[in-house]
Amino acid sequence: MGPPSSSGFYVSRAGALLLAGLAAALLLALAVLAALYGHCARVLPSELHHSGVPDTEPSQPGAPEEPPPTPKPGPTQELEVAATPRKWRPPGPWDQLRLPPWLVPLHYELELWPLLRPDELSVPGLRFTGRVNITVRCMAATARLLLHSLFLDCESAEVRGPLSPDTKDATVGRVPVDEVWFALDMQYMVLELGQALQPGSRYELQLSFSGPVYQDTREGLFLNLYTDQGKRRALLASQLEPTFARNVFPCFDEPALKATFNITIIHHPSYVALSNMPKLGQSEKEDVNGSKWTVTTFYTTPHMPTYLAAFAVCDYEYVSRIERGKEIRIWARKDAIAGGNADFALNITGPIFSFLEDLFNISYPLPKTDIIALPTFDNRAMENWGLLMFDESLLLLQPNDKLTEKKTVISYIVCHEIGHQDEIFFSNILHGVLREDHALVSRAVSRKVENFTETNEINELFDQFTYNKGASMARMLSSFLNEKIFISALKSYLETFSYSNAEQDDLWRHFQMAVDEQSKILLPATVKSIMDSWTHQSGFPIITLNASTGIMKQEPFYLGKVKNQSLLTHNDTWIVPILWMKNGTTQSLVWLDNSSKVFPEMQVSDSDHDWVILNLNMTGYYRVNYDKLGWKRLNQQLEKDPKAIPVIHRLQLVDDAFSLSKNNYIEIETALDLTKYLAEEDEIIVWHAVLLNLVTRDLIFEGKNHDIYPLLKKYLLKRLIPIWNTYSTIIRENVAALQDDYLALISLEKVFGTACWLGLEDCLQLSKELFRNWMNHPENEIPYPIKNVILCYGIALGNDKEWDFLLNIYNNTTKEEERIQLAYALGCSKEPWILNRYMEHAIAPSPLTFNETNIIEAVAASEVGRYIAKDFLINNWQAVSERYGTQSLVTLVYVIGRTISTDLQITELQQFCSNMLEEHQRLTVHAKLQTIKNENLKNKKRSARIAVWLQKNT
Repeated sequence: MGPPSSSGFYVSRAGALLLAGLAAALLLALAVLAALYGHCARVLPSELHHSGVPDTEPSQPGAPEEPPPTPKPGPTQELEVAATPRKWRPPGPWDQLRLPPWLVPLHYELELWPLLRPDELSVPGLRFTGRVNITVRCMAATARLLLHSLFLDCESAEVRGPLSPDTKDATVGRVPVDEVWFALDMQYMVLELGQALQPGSRYELQLSFSGPVYQDTREGLFLNLYTDQGKRRALLASQLEPTFARNVFPCFDEPALKATFNITIIHHPSYVALSNMPKLGQSEKEDVNGSKWTVTTFYTTPHMPTYLAAFAVCDYEYVSRIERGKEIRIWARKDAIAGGNADFALNITGPIFSFLEDLFNISYPLPKTDIIALPTFDNRAMENWGLLMFDESLLLLQPNDKLTEKKTVISYIVCHEIGHQDEIFFSNILHGVLREDHALVSRAVSRKVENFTETNEINELFDQFTYNKGASMARMLSSFLNEKIFISALKSYLETFSYSNAEQDDLWRHFQMAVDEQSKILLPATVKSIMDSWTHQSGFPIITLNASTGIMKQEPFYLGKVKNQSLLTHNDTWIVPILWMKNGTTQSLVWLDNSSKVFPEMQVSDSDHDWVILNLNMTGYYRVNYDKLGWKRLNQQLEKDPKAIPVIHRLQLVDDAFSLSKNNYIEIETALDLTKYLAEEDEIIVWHAVLLNLVTRDLIFEGKNHDIYPLLKKYLLKRLIPIWNTYSTIIRENVAALQDDYLALISLEKVFGTACWLGLEDCLQLSKELFRNWMNHPENEIPYPIKNVILCYGIALGNDKEWDFLLNIYNNTTKEEERIQLAYALGCSKEPWILNRYMEHAIAPSPLTFNETNIIEAVAASEVGRYIAKDFLINNWQAVSERYGTQSLVTLVYVIGRTISTDLQITELQQFCSNMLEEHQRLTVHAKLQTIKNENLKNKKRSARIAVWLQKNT
């Protein structure tokens, strides 16, 4: 994407995500660092020793004796290596997800040699070799060793020891290794020894191995291919969290088993190697073919878990700065560095670190921080100690991008106000997790790993749902304490458990200590009891207030409340903090610690001016419902003076009401009543919430063929015009003014898209203007917040000239995100012949490649295209199957199936795909189509009720 013109404004999606992602990752990184570091003396390069094991080690509890090994033949001359399926081996510790407590790792000497050469980027099956010497302390006599290893080939295995501390760990003896085998289901390497290791002694496990470099997933050690300075290039990077260290080297891959690391990376001389610590030195190595390689060694790390180890081998350049005596470097493609794209990240990283150091009173312990921008990292980031990794779309910015985040996020940090930006927290975190969470989802925040049976269950603990729900819980905890107590407790916790291990109860204990040291905040139970009620059970409650009686009750939230709700098994209650306001005045905190409770102060009088809102600033992790009188009073206040209700609560009322109506807790008419005042609503984030809930994807897909469309058009446009005029004028005259309005940036696409869908002439005209201006003057970029809308309507309102222009842009675009955006826009055409020609590109031999997305699915996603896509599939299925695979039909049937409402239509689709799918796919499609039909029938009933309401209120 090019730079903005002098009269235009380009807002990058990278900007919309960078600061939130960077700040969150750095916050998490410092928390990790603090937990690992704390009271221990800082380790500087001059104080580190590259070899040898530190004299100090973490204390360990006593361990039980390991049961005697299964009888086996005596030692052999050659090492046996095999993978043994579960059914062929006796029961043993390899059947458990957790390692037995027989060995404690103290130190890793790790060498990795990825065989990547700049002139051989397309070599299939790229591999790496490695060696690791692990110093361990034996806690229980054992002749069998278990450590983690997955998809690694073991070349050799030796055990040296016991080690003699009097002679700097010189090897006193050697323990024979009779056999090495793998328990793949639990991801273990098992070493069968000729004699038992002795408790209290230290040994060194010496392992040589090799493994694959992954190319289709960002796990373990993986490859990125990209273009820089006009040339095809490659880099290697690692992702070891949560359980992928075992994919790179044999190790004790559990968070509690911390150790120090000496890391060595052997790489081609044209690359640079990065790791957690600064470079110690470099030397040259020659392989058996006479090729020269560079050997880069790094200083010893402090104690850390295996998942924080990090490696990168790249042909990158960097920009750097010094912050409080520590070097910070941002690594990126040479083009990006030369273009200044990394400068913004560099300039804010230091202040973020300094802010967090001051907040927690903990110094960053490492002598350097490297942050690397990866071409492909699945839109995520990883807070490795000393080597943070980001998807470049989240880190790199154009130098002249005019972004709201540059000012607002830095001001949040400097002014210490980030926790108070309620609308932003709702939009970025709370809204999404509340839509996904419910009582029957087995996704409690706190779960015991000991109860897991598969490693994949551990990986689920690190997904976005868990992070966002955890963030919402922490925010709620801070709200019913206060910020001073909250930060004080965190400081105490981090200092106490630096470089050691902690459990959830340890955190609650430190919060309790902070509460006990003061008398202002009084709780109805211990912090542990309160927070356990939220973290140990799934879902969240609905809090319902009867404004007539003051009776408040709680119940679990279900996706679709049913009449026999009591038959569902969810008997627990939450200890709920209720922050609230009455008639615009904040009231004292109360607690709902039973299934129901009476609060006389919450009763409303006969006056129309009396109203109550629960969940002040939406800091509680729950939804709120009211009786008919409570909703009526809130609706009356909105129509009389909406500004008397704060923005965050206008947002809350809309989101709660529509969610509750969708799931059968209140009538849809109650939610619709809250929209009558919208002509007076000048906050675009509230409009965004209304339109997300009312103008749904299903409604857009089918709306113009339904009676609801003309009614909705008349009702919404009358109220939408004022907010439309405000922002369309800004877009036309001074789009740069949006740089200070983050909420507008995330809301504009939905508002503009709805206006055009409703046929607002000015919206359609603006779409044509912006698209044609871009066509004629490519330097005049379309503003990013509305780019999807303008691209789609520019194509829909144009002809083959516009379509061919956009296709040419697609063919000359290399960034995957942009190509997907353009591919879907090309499917917006209203001309059947253009859409058919478009789909022909997918199956005909041509220089055009659409690898990022199934373009037939893109066409089927549009109102016109779904019928054309169906006919095209019928006539060209064999070619489509060869191009995209049979699984693509399953997806396409789901897209086309959005219009299904009768058994006949289901039968027609089943007949269409019956000869093309395997049996299990047919069963899957049949079940899904039945679900779609039921959902469509439910939506039509809902739409009919909306239509009746609109007739009465238009």
